[in-house]
Amino acid sequence: MTASPGRRVLLAAPRGYCAGVDRAVIAVEKALEQYGAPVYVRHEIVHNKYVVQTLEKKGAIFVERTEEVPPGNIVMFSAHGVAPAVHEEARQGRLATIDATCPLVTKVHKEAVRFASEDYDILLIGHEGHEEVIGTSGEAPEHIQLVDGPSDVAKVEVRDESKVVWLSQTTLSVDETMETVDALKEKFPQLISPPSDDICYATQNRQLAVKQMGAEAELVIVVGSRNSSNSKRLVEVAKLAGSREAYLVDFADEIEESWLEGVSTVGVTSGASVPEILVEQVLEWLSQRGFEDVELVKAAEESIIFSLPKELRRDLRDEAAALIAERTGTSEE
Repeated sequence: MTASPGRRVLLAAPRGYCAGVDRAVIAVEKALEQYGAPVYVRHEIVHNKYVVQTLEKKGAIFVERTEEVPPGNIVMFSAHGVAPAVHEEARQGRLATIDATCPLVTKVHKEAVRFASEDYDILLIGHEGHEEVIGTSGEAPEHIQLVDGPSDVAKVEVRDESKVVWLSQTTLSVDETMETVDALKEKFPQLISPPSDDICYATQNRQLAVKQMGAEAELVIVVGSRNSSNSKRLVEVAKLAGSREAYLVDFADEIEESWLEGVSTVGVTSGASVPEILVEQVLEWLSQRGFEDVELVKAAEESIIFSLPKELRRDLRDEAAALIAERTGTSEE
């Protein structure tokens, strides 16, 4: 199909992998290369179907619970972070661990611990059941209340209105989070904010690019998985920015021809856990249907790189064997 006059694609930049996701995926690949299969991963290392399937083919085994990992093996914690109780489960299960928690999530964990130690009530803005929220809440469960959007504010109660702080899940919509914060401040005027913005730079940048394209694109296609919070937020942001329709797809073959009816401009972006190959496949699908003109919508530059987990510098297979020996009383001491 030849290009039709006026048909174009607005391609968001930045899009796709953030530094935390890149670090986590490389950590699994390095662990498999360094220690050999299997390497167990608690929960999906990142919320993307393609990434998980690719790592499974290389020898990663994804489990929901730490108890599913046989003693004497290596288990990696996902980019979303885990509660201290999970580290204890791994110790009790005689497992060598690799912590691939995104450093920006770790920052929120540390803030929760610090404010809890100062006896603050912590209002955690986030989505119930999300792995990141579960992990952060587990750092100080007796001090943390979940606030799942502005509608939750009415039910929040605190012990001392002069000692209340808010934290947030890192992958939320910036606008929705601030709407919740405003509602909380109206109820608790002395509410304090964390020392730095919890919503990660990558989430903000991807949403900003979608806002810029939303007013021009009648249709926005977000590449990402349905359990990816930041990907789902991009769909919401696109609609609020003025796009007539916005859809979330894992793969190009999920796009429906009917979506293109009456559309001259398509916006394309991807969530922070999406490899670029999936975006390229969407662009090729659109090109075959006359959308060959691609314009970049650049919202920010990203140059952040996180170092790999320190555990990858150790011989974890030997550590796992030592943990088994310790249990059976066969250690050489």
